[in-house]
Amino acid sequence: MKYQRLSKEQLEELHQEFINFLATQSITGKEWAGIKENKPEVAEQELDVFSDLIWEGVLNKTEYVDHVSPHQMNLFSLEKDVMKLISVRTDRVDLTTEGGIKWLQANVSADEVELFTAQKNYSKEPNADKFKLIQQGAFISKGEWYNSLDKFISKK
Repeated sequence: MKYQRLSKEQLEELHQEFINFLATQSITGKEWAGIKENKPEVAEQELDVFSDLIWEGVLNKTEYVDHVSPHQMNLFSLEKDVMKLISVRTDRVDLTTEGGIKWLQANVSADEVELFTAQKNYSKEPNADKFKLIQQGAFISKGEWYNSLDKFISKK
């Protein structure tokens, strides 16, 4: 398995997609029930393959991920050849709260706010690099924060 198996809830949400996945392998509902009953290891393998396919599709489309902790935001732009990072650090407020975010918006240029940028080439497996960020607590975003801060930094 390349990534990780989807949770039970995720698999339930993707029930129709899983049926379509089985159909591409000419496995009917009745045959799937038999596989689960008589060959649980094969059923586990099918779930793993399906999970990897779903993750691969999601990661291929992922352009931004954000990792936010109380005093630091790491915002990533996942471009074709590189990952770009904007890191925001402050001990003044908790960035995981609405109040902390509002304070940051009003005070992004304050001395209590540190901004860093960096970029890094992907390894041979860009999607594995993206997945690692998610495993470390990042979540997929639309890049609003990244783009807003990128514009702010560009004006400086």
